[in-house]
Amino acid sequence: MKKILCLVVVLWVLSSFAGNQFSMRINKETTVDSLGACQGVSYQRGRIFLYGDREVGVIREYKLIHDSLVYQHKESKLTINGQDVINHPTGIAYNGSGPTFIGNSVRLNADGTKWRAVIYLVNWNGLLKTGTLDGNLLNTIEDDVCIQGTRPEYVKYHNKWYVATADYGKNGNEVRLYDPEKLSSCKKTSEPGVLFKNFTCTPWVQNLHWLADKGQLMLIQNKIEGRQWCFTYVDLEKSLNTGKQVVINRQDNFMRDDELEGFAYLSSSDKGIAVTSFKKNNVNYISTRW
Repeated sequence: MKKILCLVVVLWVLSSFAGNQFSMRINKETTVDSLGACQGVSYQRGRIFLYGDREVGVIREYKLIHDSLVYQHKESKLTINGQDVINHPTGIAYNGSGPTFIGNSVRLNADGTKWRAVIYLVNWNGLLKTGTLDGNLLNTIEDDVCIQGTRPEYVKYHNKWYVATADYGKNGNEVRLYDPEKLSSCKKTSEPGVLFKNFTCTPWVQNLHWLADKGQLMLIQNKIEGRQWCFTYVDLEKSLNTGKQVVINRQDNFMRDDELEGFAYLSSSDKGIAVTSFKKNNVNYISTRW
């Protein structure tokens, strides 16, 4: 009887492990030029935008044909009167209905203890049409609530859209939610009513990605400063309720030593694109098993 009971327990444990099948893997590594150091990817209803810090901040549009990104010969420079404005873009918050924001994070000292973080309200359609920020920069907001940089991304909480952002660094990191209407009109994120809620998170967050169908926020991270890949999936509601990240899944066993910068799932949450700041293999096609 004891042997049978032990066998049942072993089978139950094995079945529990077998049921936890979450995994992410790289299917294809490619190199895309003309971006400088690629800083992120934004998927917008079939349109794919990669952005980077070339000689000026730049956004380029691509289309996924079969299993490859094809450049659509559409480029936007983040300049005004030819002068670089958003030199280090670190996030595009776009949801198709609300205002569009682009982040800019600049490290001011080698220790990473001083940053200038700015969120720009832009006329997104105008930017794509004219190819520059001339006439399309609507507001400039100092993200003075931040600790180490800003990286805006839309999320939904209790059926309302918010602009989430996160810090990059090893101490005191947070994910914060800003009210998009108040963010649009403020000059500093420390103004009353802009910050809605926040929770603490683990270090080295380069970007954020919202999984609407799952209610999960992905933290796109480095395992150490500026190197190695890590994806952390958190339950947004539970994290906001507890004040600290509540992890659902984490994947960090990639054999890559470069600097992961951004990620976006495409039309479904099983295929996505990860980008890095390195010159080689900076665009990577990822499949996810849930």
